[in-house]
Amino acid sequence: MSDHPEAPVAPVEAFEPPYYVAVFTTVRSQDQSGYRETNARMEDLVKDVPGYLGMDHAQTPGGLGITVGYFRDADALTEWRTNAEHLAAQQRGRADWYQSYTLHVAKVERSHGFTRA
Repeated sequence: MSDHPEAPVAPVEAFEPPYYVAVFTTVRSQDQSGYRETNARMEDLVKDVPGYLGMDHAQTPGGLGITVGYFRDADALTEWRTNAEHLAAQQRGRADWYQSYTLHVAKVERSHGFTRA
């Protein structure tokens, strides 16, 4: 969800499984009015969900966006999915901001990471 080029470049840490991921892949439409503000609000709002672990985002030069949200359990993911402001943003996204999107939800069973010292 992040649309902030100044954000530090680092992946979300590897968490102890199991946990859940929501992979949101988008192609944006021409109409982006209000997107930046709503996106920033969603980034702030999701942080208040108990069990929210973090988020990774990437955007290709061709316009494909990929956002991965990490959640401790299915209840946390459900709370985010059913949040009233988030539901309103989803409707606006379908009406204005996205040409297409896919959402994949998965339970993570293995996770590890590496950071150069």
